[in-house]
Amino acid sequence: MRPELSRAYGCRMTTDVDLAAVARLIAEPARAAMLDALLSGTALAAGELARSARVRPSTASGHLAQLVDGGLVEVADSGRHRYFRLASPDVAHALEALGAISPPRPVRSLRQSRTDEAMTYARTCYDHLAGVVAVALVDAFVSDSVLTAGGDGFVLTPSGAEALADAGVDVAGARSSRRAFARSCLDFTERRPHLAGALGAAVCAHALAEGWFVRRAPGHRALRITDEGRRQLAKRWRIEAP
Repeated sequence: MRPELSRAYGCRMTTDVDLAAVARLIAEPARAAMLDALLSGTALAAGELARSARVRPSTASGHLAQLVDGGLVEVADSGRHRYFRLASPDVAHALEALGAISPPRPVRSLRQSRTDEAMTYARTCYDHLAGVVAVALVDAFVSDSVLTAGGDGFVLTPSGAEALADAGVDVAGARSSRRAFARSCLDFTERRPHLAGALGAAVCAHALAEGWFVRRAPGHRALRITDEGRRQLAKRWRIEAP
């Protein structure tokens, strides 16, 4: 074996990964509900996560400690307050992918039905757009040669970079990020890819900042498209959003 390859292989103790350890963390319903809440991309307090999981604050604290120890969640201190967020975009990517192979929960109320409908149409997947609108946006990007297949999922073309920058997306800032640039993320409701990575985050940040979408409730994933959002999607990408 070549020396440099020998050193590289020697750095890795094993090729095995403990999938069961992560599965055990996610399998508990309260912890799963907390992780789902954190997919909004917003850092949340322990009390908010307790309400999302419908458990007592003391119980939530124990679950959060396990999620932090397991590397799925991290703590963000703000003065005397502690907030929790997903540990990385990779965690969000893995959770969304698991959603794509998970069975749907039974709908037991009109409220749940309306929430599911809103989530299916437009939501955040950590820091990027997901749902029907997000998948339609990727289709438009590919049709207009803004994106092509390759890399971590997509490659931004030179003309595409100009088009997105003209629309106000911070393409330069996304390029300077140390994370994956234009990742393909399997949408768990549409079973088709939407745009993730630094570029997906930049597109989402711009859409929210410009008021194309607004959150249906603070800290929640579901989004509502605004009249301005409909105008911009139709004008720039020929997407007729209802």
